[in-house]
Amino acid sequence: MELDNIDKELVQLLQADCKRTTKHYADLLGLSKTAVYERIRRLERQGVITNYVALVDKEKVRRSFTALCHIRLLQHTKENVLRFEREILKLDEVSVCFHVSGDYDYILRVNVENMIKYREFMVTKLTVISNIGNTQSSFVINEVKHTTAVFI
Repeated sequence: MELDNIDKELVQLLQADCKRTTKHYADLLGLSKTAVYERIRRLERQGVITNYVALVDKEKVRRSFTALCHIRLLQHTKENVLRFEREILKLDEVSVCFHVSGDYDYILRVNVENMIKYREFMVTKLTVISNIGNTQSSFVINEVKHTTAVFI
């Protein structure tokens, strides 16, 4: 789908703060409230805008310990891949799961309270999933950049 410059600017405004009023966006874009409302609805219908969420401060909810866990499966059959992915979807500690190319098959971003909770997660939840060959963990020292925005 082709977006015009106003659509692109509107998407950027919504990604920055989607709780503003339609009038606020209309004033910024030099459009009527109705025109902005219709553009937003069209972007939603066409699947450009897929969801609206609240972003949570990980420190305040005691989930600021972030680990990147690389996982290699033992066998890469369709059944094993799909089973692994179904199991990962059940784990609340996993905020992101990428199926990747390279030395490992998956990279997970895991958010827990601390190293003790990460070990507990690894021992009681992750490594009990069948078909995991090995894992390697990296721990985030400092988050230099984090954005949920997609720049278009």
